[in-house]
Amino acid sequence: MRPLTDAEARVIATLLAARPDRERERLRQTGIPRSTYYTVRRRAYSEGWLRDRYVPDPTRLGFPYATFLVARPFLDRYADFLSARPSGPLTEVVLWTSPQISLAVFLHRAPDAGAKEVARWERERLLASSLHVTVPLTAPSVPVYFDFEGLWDHLAGLDGTSSYPHGLGGARPEGAEGTDPVAALTPHTRWAFSHLLARPIEAAERGEDGHMLGAFGLPYSERRLFLNGWVTHRVFLEPSRLPPYIGRAADRVHFISGTPRAGARPERLFEALTAKCRVFPFLYVVGEERWLFGALGGSSPEAGPGAMTPGRRSVLSTLREAMEGIEIVHDASASFSMTINHRYDLLVPISS
Repeated sequence: MRPLTDAEARVIATLLAARPDRERERLRQTGIPRSTYYTVRRRAYSEGWLRDRYVPDPTRLGFPYATFLVARPFLDRYADFLSARPSGPLTEVVLWTSPQISLAVFLHRAPDAGAKEVARWERERLLASSLHVTVPLTAPSVPVYFDFEGLWDHLAGLDGTSSYPHGLGGARPEGAEGTDPVAALTPHTRWAFSHLLARPIEAAERGEDGHMLGAFGLPYSERRLFLNGWVTHRVFLEPSRLPPYIGRAADRVHFISGTPRAGARPERLFEALTAKCRVFPFLYVVGEERWLFGALGGSSPEAGPGAMTPGRRSVLSTLREAMEGIEIVHDASASFSMTINHRYDLLVPISS
């Protein structure tokens, strides 16, 4: 696999930030020639390094809860687990699978729907072990949601981030219309949601590169969803497809969970991880009884992001200060398949 060039690293960083800028402003930020920028951008999507999505605030669509499941399926039941997808009260929007570990994200209306589905899989003996965390999305329970900008800027040796972290649900912009999170959608608003969320999926089906331009060029009914903070434009990294950059690779996916200690605050742990440990979680879920993080790392210290910051604080000792009963599972990035790849269009099908 050919390593990434400096220009590719810079363009990926700019795209991952998913700032609401016009394309020419993103081009200016990279500091590379226009033709190079567009060539690299096209390659990043055609090679599957990046995927664009429009991500809604799920509470606006009547999904006030999310369940995050990290599971180890029985090896001999792996195919059965892949075919046993939930239905009814759950909508599965993300599923990462490897023979060792799977990560699933469900959005649902009833607070216990996620736990019931996990219990069903356990009764059917599909899972050797599992951990699930259900959180309300009306609170800032998911301050980092598949945001790879922090990790990428650190790995590429770039100064700071511009948008990290992006979360899911939580607080809305001050002055946004319709602050009631369970307000009924009008038929026209539902139509706008369904068509907007389907745009990246339809673009891929047509063979286009899948790059979206945020709110620019959209009909007003869809652009209004951005203005009200109901939808954001996101760019997601696909770790299994990304080549290394100057010998550095985030080629391991780690999932870390633990019970918070008395007095521990998730924002302080996040600050310690990013500022002192130089670890930038791509997923950060704050449950009442358990916290769950996702992070990328190198398979060897000299090949991963940590190689750039000698003397950084120990990650494990930092975690121990805030949590107990810590569990860590991991697998190679290349082992994961994006079986369900951020399918928010399933929340509001166009036919509804």
